[in-house]
Amino acid sequence: MSVNVDLQVVGPGDDAHVETAWRLKEDIRLREDVLKQRRGFFTNAYRRSTVHLLFLDDRLVGFAATRRDGYLLFLAVDPEYRGQGFGERLIDLVAEEHRTVTCHARTTNEEALAFYEHLGFEIVRRIGDYYEDSGDSFYLKRGDTDGIAGRLSEFLRR
Repeated sequence: MSVNVDLQVVGPGDDAHVETAWRLKEDIRLREDVLKQRRGFFTNAYRRSTVHLLFLDDRLVGFAATRRDGYLLFLAVDPEYRGQGFGERLIDLVAEEHRTVTCHARTTNEEALAFYEHLGFEIVRRIGDYYEDSGDSFYLKRGDTDGIAGRLSEFLRR
């Protein structure tokens, strides 16, 4: 049986696949208690972004939504398809278009932090009360690393 992986890119102003992406994000939120954005925020951010979507035999398995400056608004990979390189491929696609890629990640989301460290992201700073539920975040950066505070693993050991 052959597997067909299809990349689609949706530009700013286009909401193609926004409902499918919302459903994937919500499935992850319910399973893992992350990606807690409200629907209106998510939809507006999606429509303002460039979104890279990966489909496996017509099933959305992951997407990355980025601003024009390389800030990663959303990265989501279906838990059933993690560990197969889809998240890394999405980040690489964004990095091909931007000198630097930045994002926020919850300080408590060890799986995400390990993933980002594996891809070469470094911590720029910790931000207290960043999320609506008062959770803290790390602001992460890959590329143009002048002035970076340190490796993620150094912070995780503290």
